[in-house]
Amino acid sequence: MYAIVKTGGKQYRVERGQTLLVERLPAAEGADVALEPMLYRSDEAVFDAAGLKDVKVTAKVLAHVRGEKLRVFKFKPKRGYKRRTGHRQELTQIEVTEIAAGRAKGSAKATAKPVAARSADSTATDTKATGEAAAQTPTASKEKAADGS
Repeated sequence: MYAIVKTGGKQYRVERGQTLLVERLPAAEGADVALEPMLYRSDEAVFDAAGLKDVKVTAKVLAHVRGEKLRVFKFKPKRGYKRRTGHRQELTQIEVTEIAAGRAKGSAKATAKPVAARSADSTATDTKATGEAAAQTPTASKEKAADGS
């Protein structure tokens, strides 16, 4: 079972117990955070918005760290232009604690029952309409017989 979650403008494939580095999150160390699922895969894949509302992916913040130093060097030939700067990305180390798809199958059963009830109601309405049409038909034929006499 795994999920693809979105955080910090990137998407990650995560499983329970996995640790990963993501863009800095505003939560404190030791706090639980909810990650936005984009896809959930168990026995069957869930990637529609209605199904993903029931999927919960939680992670625990282990530490706030900084990434490796990246050296940025700008150079323009024949002009004597040289600039050297660096960058260290702010990161958060998290551990995925839970991936759960709650009541996804139960909600499908709950929506199936009202649809069946609606179809039974519409069948009863159709029968009534047919009975009314049948009731009108003999009256119309009697009027035609009266005109002919």
